[in-house]
Amino acid sequence: MAGHEPLTALGLMSGTSLDGIDAAILRTDGERVLCVGAAATVAYDDAFRERLRGVLGDGRATAGETAAVARALTLKHAQAVESLLAKSRAGDPEFPPVDLIGFHGHTIVHRPEGGVTRQIGDGALLARTTGISVVDDFRSRDLAHGGEGAPLAPLYHGALARELERPVAVLNIGGVANVTWIGAGDDILAFDTGPGNALIDDWVRAATGRPMDEDGRLARSGRARGDVVAALLDHPYFRRPPPKSLDRDDFAADAVSHLSPADGAATLTAFTAGAVAAARAFLPAAPLRWLVCGGGRRNRALMAALEDALETAVEPVETVGWLGDALEAQAFAFLAVRSLYGLPLSLPATTGVDRPMVGGTLYKAPGGG
Repeated sequence: MAGHEPLTALGLMSGTSLDGIDAAILRTDGERVLCVGAAATVAYDDAFRERLRGVLGDGRATAGETAAVARALTLKHAQAVESLLAKSRAGDPEFPPVDLIGFHGHTIVHRPEGGVTRQIGDGALLARTTGISVVDDFRSRDLAHGGEGAPLAPLYHGALARELERPVAVLNIGGVANVTWIGAGDDILAFDTGPGNALIDDWVRAATGRPMDEDGRLARSGRARGDVVAALLDHPYFRRPPPKSLDRDDFAADAVSHLSPADGAATLTAFTAGAVAAARAFLPAAPLRWLVCGGGRRNRALMAALEDALETAVEPVETVGWLGDALEAQAFAFLAVRSLYGLPLSLPATTGVDRPMVGGTLYKAPGGG
């Protein structure tokens, strides 16, 4: 809404792919994207990634173990903030100082059908450590009012897409994949399409010891089993109308356990693309183009599978000048400012919440900064 003072916010995202922390700086009034600043990705070391993996899910770790990982995660985010601020000052000394941090934390369980979503991370500790006020807890109020609590980036996608020809679909392929459909007016629809990189990563890790299928090389050397893909796509989730969302572990790679590493990777890649194609049935109109963000856009096998499945142009978001690695972090910078100004973070058409829903918890920096 007109009249809100523009702020400089720094967004932080630790995604379900477990690869690391995305951090990005943005200038916004909560409605418009006024200026995009520096961005960076800080990879998790292997030891911390395994600690984080160990607290995912219900009851897999003790409360003490989870608290210890949450503290370590928060301090790693504080280091990412300091690193990005240094990069920003060096690259553009005139860019306004950061007023606010949007801290997503890391989702360890997401069961919207049971009214549960949990992100670990300590907003108060992050505010004390960085000296900058922090907004966290973006999802719980949405869930408490009948929403899925996800996806939350769509309002940011809508703000970015104002200058694009529409309808357009923004497909984020992280651990889970989600789509934002943006119509010719202000119409917007969003939901999780199905697995993103998570199943492929988990399979490749188990089958080869590598953390991911880099550039889709393993999948490109294999052959997708159509019968297995069809069986996977028979899951009732794909027939359920949106709004809907998934936990990282709602699907497992068991269906390809009898296949070679290459054929398993090819089959799971085809499954991810097929799930996106199945989502078209719920879109109000066919998108003119599909813009892809998240790590999946770097997987050539997956991008090719998406083009085959969707039978239309599938492009990385860099095609329209967006920063694909920074988009989710930018979204939480944007949402932090919206939270501060009491603007909705989610809508009935993006999460199924009962009305446009505000959210977030503010932790003021020491001294009120």
